[in-house]
Order: sequence, then C-alpha cells, then structure tokens
Amino acid sequence: MAENPASTLSRLTHRLLLVAVLAVVTATYANHFHNGFHFDDAHAVVDNPSIRSLANLPRFFSDTTTFSVLPANRTYRPFVSASLAVDYALGRGYVPFWFHLSTFIVFLLQLAGMYALYLAVLRRIRPAAEFETGNRIASLLAVAWYGLHPAIAETVNYIIQRGDIFSTAGVVAALALYVRFPGIRRSGLYLLPFAFGLLSKPPAFVFPFLLWLYGALFEPSRERRLYRSFLAALPSLAVCIVLLVFESAMTPKSYAPSVLSAADYRMTQPFVLLRYFGSLFLPVHLNVDTDLTAFHRFNGSAFGGFLFVIAILVAAWLTARKESTRPIAFGLFWFLITSVPTSFYVLSEVENDHRMYFPFVGLVFAVVWSLWLAFESLLQRVSPPQATRHVAFAGVLVLLAVYAFGTYQRNRVWRTDESLWKDDVAKSPHNGRGLMNYGLTQMAKGAYPEALDSFQRALLYTPNYSTLEINLGVLYGVMFQAKEAAQHFQRAIQLAPGSDESHYFYGRWLYQSGDLPSAIRELETATRLNPSRQAAQSLLTVAQATGNTVNYWVDASLYQYRSGNYAACIADAQKALDLNANTAPAYNNIGAAYAALQQWDLAIQNEREALRVDPSFAVAKNNLEAYTQQLAQASPKSAEDWLNLSLHDNQAGLFQKSIQDAREALKLRPDYAEAYNNIAAGYEGLHDWDRAIEAAQKAVSLKPDFQLAKNNLAWAQQQRSVQPR
Repeated sequence: MAENPASTLSRLTHRLLLVAVLAVVTATYANHFHNGFHFDDAHAVVDNPSIRSLANLPRFFSDTTTFSVLPANRTYRPFVSASLAVDYALGRGYVPFWFHLSTFIVFLLQLAGMYALYLAVLRRIRPAAEFETGNRIASLLAVAWYGLHPAIAETVNYIIQRGDIFSTAGVVAALALYVRFPGIRRSGLYLLPFAFGLLSKPPAFVFPFLLWLYGALFEPSRERRLYRSFLAALPSLAVCIVLLVFESAMTPKSYAPSVLSAADYRMTQPFVLLRYFGSLFLPVHLNVDTDLTAFHRFNGSAFGGFLFVIAILVAAWLTARKESTRPIAFGLFWFLITSVPTSFYVLSEVENDHRMYFPFVGLVFAVVWSLWLAFESLLQRVSPPQATRHVAFAGVLVLLAVYAFGTYQRNRVWRTDESLWKDDVAKSPHNGRGLMNYGLTQMAKGAYPEALDSFQRALLYTPNYSTLEINLGVLYGVMFQAKEAAQHFQRAIQLAPGSDESHYFYGRWLYQSGDLPSAIRELETATRLNPSRQAAQSLLTVAQATGNTVNYWVDASLYQYRSGNYAACIADAQKALDLNANTAPAYNNIGAAYAALQQWDLAIQNEREALRVDPSFAVAKNNLEAYTQQLAQASPKSAEDWLNLSLHDNQAGLFQKSIQDAREALKLRPDYAEAYNNIAAGYEGLHDWDRAIEAAQKAVSLKPDFQLAKNNLAWAQQQRSVQPR
C-alpha cells in the first residue's frame, strides 16, 4: 500500500484549512473592491436606467430590454440584472464596492462548492480512510490554485461578467449537490442552482453533459453505465431544453453577437484553447481586449490548435481507462465541454480572458491530480520521504504566492480605465478598439494630442469602426476644429445609420455648437432608434424647450436654406407651422426649398399658402410667379428626367418624393433598372427594408451586373436581419 503523503488530520482541521484558503483569496482581492466600471459595464450598468430601481425586479424576468441600453447587446440574463439592481440600491448609486462585494460572495461560495465536488470525486476512486487526508489536501490545493489564479481575476474584476461567475457557480453547486447528496436526486433540488446558472448566462447549458460525464466515470454501477448515466441526466436535459427555448424566445431580434465569419471563428477556436491552456501555467498575456483576429485560412497556428485538442482528447481517453486517473479525464473533458459554448457560438471576439473562468474549474483539477499522483509515486521511491514532503510543501506555497501576487497586480490594472487600457495597448498593440479606449482616457484628462495619436493609430486597424469615428468627432469638437468634427460624426452615421449612438453624440455636439435645429433632428433620430437611452431624451427635451418658438424655427429654416440643407429647411419650417399654422414666412421658406430642389408643384403650393395667410407678402408673390414659369419650362419629358429628379430628391432626404419620381420614370420605361434602384434607395431611407429588398431584387434581375443595386440589396438584407420584429 502506498504511503500517505500527508499526516492524518482531523476533519475539523481540513475545514479550517478551507476557511484559511478562502481568507487568503479574500486578502489577495482586498485591493479590488473599489475598482471602477469598465468596458461593457457602460451599456449594461452605468448607462442602464433599469437597474436604478428595485421596482424593475419583475421586469428583468419579462423584458429583455432592461439588460442593456444597446439593442445589439440585449440578451436574457435576469438574475444578473436583478443582482445589479440590488447592488445599486445597497450603495444608493454606482458605488463599486457593493457591486464587487456581491460578485465576490458568489465567487467564494463557488470555491467552497468546488472543494465539495473535488473531494466527492476523489472519494469515489479512493474511499478508504487512509486516503482521506490526501483527497482533502489535493482538493484544497486545486481550490487554492483556482482562487488565486490571475486569469480568474479577469472575471472577478469585470462587473458585468458576473454572469460567468453566476453560471459557473450554479453548475458547480448543482453537480456538487447531485454527487454529495444522492437522496435529493429524485426531488430534483439539485436542478435549482443549475436553473439559476442558466438564467445568468447560457454556457451553463453544458450541465447535463457534465452530469452524464460524472456518471459515466464514477457512478458505482458497472453494468450499462453509459446508459444509466444518460437516464440520470435526462431531467437536467429536459430543464435545459425548456430554459434554452424560453431564453431564445425572450432574446430580441436586435441582438447581434457577431459579424465574424462562422467558419473563420470556429477554425480559430482550437488555437484559442491552446492559448487558454498555456495561460493556466504562465498567465503573462492577460488583457481586457485581445488583438487576436479570426483565421481566414488554415495556417500553422490553426493546425497546432487542432493537434492540441486531439492531444487533450487522447489524454482524457487514456486516463479514463484507469480508475485512479479518472479525475484527470474528468477535468480534461470538463475543460473541453465547457469551452464548447464559446467555441461554436460565434461571438464578436475570438477570445476573451473571462472565458477561461468556467473551463479552468476542470483543468485545474486535472493538473493538480496529475501532480498529486506523481508526488505519491515519488514518495515511494525516496527514503525517508519527510524531506521531500517539506520541499514540495514549500514549493507549493511559493507557487501559490507567485500566482496570488499576479492576481494582486491584475487587480491594480483593473483600478481605472487608464490603467486597464494602457495594459491592453501594451499587450495587444494591434487592437484598434483598445487604442481607442486608451485614447478616451487621455481625452478625459485633457491630453488631446495623446488622444488624437491613439485614435489615429486605431484607424490603422479599424478603419470602418463607427464608435471610433464618433470619438474622433468628439475630440475634434473639444479642440474647436468644427469641420473635422462634423466630418467624423457624419462618417459614423454613414457606417452605422441604425445606431442611436452616432446620432446622439452628433446631436450633442451640434447643440453645444449652437446649431439647435440640426441638434434636435439628430436627437430625435437617436431617441426614435433607441427610446431607452435617457441621455438623448433628456438633451432633446432641453433643446426643444430652448428653441420652441415660431420665430426661432422660421429663422432656423432660413439658416438651413442658406446653407443648402433644403430638407432641414423644410423640417424646421414645418415645426414653426406646428406651433402656428398661419405663419406665412414658414410657407415661403418651404416653397423656396422645394424650388431649390426643382419640386415646382410643391413650391407653388406652399407659396400660395403663404399668400393665403398674407396676401400682401411681396416675396411670396414674386416667388410664385417665378416658380410657375419654371414649372412650364422644366416639367420632365423623359424617363431619364424623372430619374434625375428622383436622385435629386433622395439626396435631399425627400425619400417618398424620390420614390414617386422613380415610379413616373417606370411608367415611361418599365424595364428601367436604375429607377428600381432609386426606389430601393428611397425605401432604405424610410427604413422599409422589405420593400427596399423587393425593388433592389427587381433592379438586379433587369441588370445582373448592376453593382450599386447589389450593394443596396445586401445592405437592406443585412439591416432587416438585425431589426426587431
């Protein structure tokens, strides 16, 4: 019989050791409780009005829009949102301590659950009393390593990523209850923490597979073990399917997790798993936002990744064949199974450090048990073994201290936005988003040249990133370079016309610049696209109150006319008429704008309205006479004339009129592909994606090589796919 590598200790002593481990973990994280909100915390926590009232607790379970102010990021995680609301209430505002405290408590409970699970698994293969001390020490070491590991700090520090902690803790608790208390299996109580985990973040859906894996490796029944394990996992599988279907139904169509190619993303994942595996031992490249991009072809890194996965599978298979090494197989299979959700479901980044949190529960266990078995084997070959024990004990303490120091340092990195993104830029220098976010920290403290340098470097890696264009607009705005600011804001809108952020920040800058009419239009667009963004709604209310008079809107309309913004001129004049329908100058301005657009019928109609209100209005009389003469001379004679008129209207933002003009062209030339393309463009301007697609498809069918129509078709199809239905 192998000599026990540790002296026999009482059960109470081991429990005290577990408490000591949890205390050391808490001490290591003592410097993280006042770390700020970062990255995705902005849209889901700081800017999210829903979490600011406990009255919204029921809504978190029935309304997914409460999760985030960004439609593309709204997903169903009710327990996460509810916990954030409780934290906000406890702190009476955005006090980081309370947000970190609740996350950390669940983290500590998870560590205790991991200890119970590890110990139960080891007792399955070594139930004899003589092995109990070794089982407990190995379990404690695994928990300590996991709890003190710097990679875990990437999740513990990231407030909105508490979803990973909740889901992992739920799975660990469910499996620990199932294993430790067989008597409750029939009641299904172990399924409650699983449901909590799954309603916190979807990766918890792997629990039924982990449950089957445990049964297949460790349940005592040898006859038809795989089949019996499958039957045991059926209740959890049923709960899983029901909750996943429910979550899918609750997730709005606006949710857009990624724009990456699915094939490229999945081809990259084995290499990502290899990087995660390496980080378990040398976590020196941890950063909040990676610059690793998806592989577009099968290269050496992809090949190495697939070899790694095959090696893990082989190792797991071989260790599963011998009872003493089955915990290794369990941990390796856990690592792979829990990596499946983020490896196959295409997300916006190919890797994130917080994705290591769930898989490391198993990987740490596999490595620790491998080392423990090797340690036992070594003790059999040395005599006396006491010196070896002492050296090993000291070595373990040193290694744990090194990892704890690394975690303490990562906590310091997460202290402020500036420290976090400075670290990210240093480790991921080709990450445009990281460079942009570091630039934001410089802009916030008035270091404008440094901010501009970061933004311009970010453009090299993300040249079509609307958020970067917004921030360039903001920066040029505070540097009083109005022309450059407007150009970047307008490009942001061009890149993401369906995003409320571009319109909000452009509107805010226009308001600060004194262009109130334009500001109101942009803010109205922002609130229409995303009514839940309170900042836009509040600023719109202020802007409207500032300039809501007839004279103001008439003057604004005239300003837009002189600036050549004819659609804006019409819109502003209409606001004056909404306040007073008998405002002759407003009708006159509308008539002049339509005349500039060569819409003579509408120009004449509005000048007549101006004269109806004020028959002595000399300017309106002169305009009416001039426009009547122009109508006689300029009425379209051909399909090409109508097409040019349609194009002119579209450029002026008169989308409905542009569509009508294009239809006039089709009356004269039914196979006119360009007319159908103008109709598609008009409906795109109206956000009527179905009709835009229909018209673009007609244009392409008439003219298969019509690239502009193909572009409009692709754009409309893409926009329809992300619109809520």
